[in-house]
Amino acid sequence: MDDARLVVRIRTGDEQAMAQLYDRYSPIVYSVALRVLGDTGGAEDVMQDVFMQLWRNPAAFDSSRGSVPAWLAVVARNRAIDAIRKRRPADDIADTIVSVEPDLVGETERARAVDKVRGTLGGMPAAQRKALEMAFFEGLTHSEIAEKTGEPLGTVKTRIRSGLLALRKAMNG
Repeated sequence: MDDARLVVRIRTGDEQAMAQLYDRYSPIVYSVALRVLGDTGGAEDVMQDVFMQLWRNPAAFDSSRGSVPAWLAVVARNRAIDAIRKRRPADDIADTIVSVEPDLVGETERARAVDKVRGTLGGMPAAQRKALEMAFFEGLTHSEIAEKTGEPLGTVKTRIRSGLLALRKAMNG
């Protein structure tokens, strides 16, 4: 069954439809939250919040604006950023140990994607690139970016949207 039909069924209180969407997309939601938070417990909390939001308010999803997995990923990213803003630093960075197993195939693909993104970002006007970097690497909202840069909110939104479309074209092309 397609996602839009499942969301319609969730609106009627169909628990099976909710279970199907959860089974389909919980790995995506979890991985987005984990990537932003770097904390498994926090990622699990965000995942639960995202699916509870869908259950309580399925009308928040608008199929004309995108797909269910993309919407869930954006909601998860925003919730994770909110969680980062709320938490206080608990660990000293010097005490954190990072170890990673090498994945050469994955690294090669990642390197190609990074090169595409860098090339596309490098070809953008500086103001557009800066707005994208502030939104995605610093986790700032459109309003916060407008305040920081002194640009009108509409200009910031347009720059980010145009930049995302350029990145999408580069990645799909």
